[in-house]
Amino acid sequence: MDSKKEGSLAAPTRDIIDWNSDEYLDKASLDTEMRRQFEVCHSCRRCFNLCDSFPTLFDLIDDSPNESVDDLTKKDFEDITDKCTLCDMCFMTKCPYVPPHEFNIDFPHLMLRYRTYQDKQKKLPKFPKELAKIDRNAATARLAPSIANWSSGKKNKLTRKPLELLSGIDQHAELPKFEKKTFHDQFNNLENLINKNAPAYGRKVAIYSTCYVNHNNSKVGIAANKVLNHNGVETISTYPGCCGMPHLEQAQHEKVKTQSEKVSKELCNLIDQGYDIITLTASCGLMLKFEWQLINPSNENVKRLSKHVFDIDEYIVDIAKKEGLVDGLTPFDEGVTVHNACHARAQNMGNKALEMLKKIPETKVDVIEKCAGHGGTFGVMKKTRKHAVKYGKSTARQIKNKKNKYMVSDCPLACKHLNEFLNQDKEANYISMHPIEVIAKSYNIS
Repeated sequence: MDSKKEGSLAAPTRDIIDWNSDEYLDKASLDTEMRRQFEVCHSCRRCFNLCDSFPTLFDLIDDSPNESVDDLTKKDFEDITDKCTLCDMCFMTKCPYVPPHEFNIDFPHLMLRYRTYQDKQKKLPKFPKELAKIDRNAATARLAPSIANWSSGKKNKLTRKPLELLSGIDQHAELPKFEKKTFHDQFNNLENLINKNAPAYGRKVAIYSTCYVNHNNSKVGIAANKVLNHNGVETISTYPGCCGMPHLEQAQHEKVKTQSEKVSKELCNLIDQGYDIITLTASCGLMLKFEWQLINPSNENVKRLSKHVFDIDEYIVDIAKKEGLVDGLTPFDEGVTVHNACHARAQNMGNKALEMLKKIPETKVDVIEKCAGHGGTFGVMKKTRKHAVKYGKSTARQIKNKKNKYMVSDCPLACKHLNEFLNQDKEANYISMHPIEVIAKSYNIS
């Protein structure tokens, strides 16, 4: 296919992020590239209804003296960049000019490049970088989880206002709760009853629990383990550390590189032992499959791991297609709405959550393909929360229109964020969870 054709239909490709090069952070080179890509966006405007980066860009151009990209200032660049959540939806679903097209438009990675430049100029706020140290923060919180969760509670007026003043975390934002024991530690006490009569008996899986499931919501890991065991799959738990996505959002490429080497080394050792690697969070799957290779392209473990990683929904669908799932899935009378998480979509694997849930008989399953707006720290920092709320409320309205009791998402932060707006009314009783938890409930093994 000729990539130079207008609006090429060739599959999107991405360039390696050359974050160590002098050109990557060169002010003049960056300015030129920002204006080049903005000019293409300005001429097209297909992304006007995605994140606020695009309306902001278009309004700034339209209101400028010459209605020109040339009029944009450094402050304008910062305003546009601040509103990008790195969701990748413009790149994956909207833009007809992504590589291999000759225009070579990659808006999210352009925003990442500018954010990296800001970081080197010490223009990024410090506290979000501290929030990105997930494993350290969780270990600290586990020393006294009840106190940590009490002090971070949204209704705690005693602590949340001072926290907002100190850190920039919006006092109205719902923050994740920490568990006393990690999923990885809990795993050793699980029954792990493997169904030797299941068609998929003989498969082996290492559950990479991801930081959110490991520290904040072990129920997802427990549900995944039960469903896998029920379908004959031998399981172990592994958690070498965070995938580095929170660091990527803060343009800290060196820390992402470090995590990629640490985590991929351990997971590749498990691959050598015959284990498939399963992720439980969409963003983490995206990092292991795609983003690590763009940041650390020469590492052999990183390259090898990318070919052996499966999203949990993806893996269950694979079992269904190749061996068949164990019988016994029971209907959900009150229906399920699937929020197709942005970073699940960015993996370009199709809607595996929907495909998996369609295996449940006599159950209404609907789909919403709209960003929840949380985007890492985007949904909790006061500077950006108003935009996250706007996206979240819009997506929640669409979910409500489906009139299903259950809402599921492979993004735990999206799930938490949307639940805020779904259950604002006292009479509302929406249940939000991970898709694998629905499968466990359908099997009556949750």
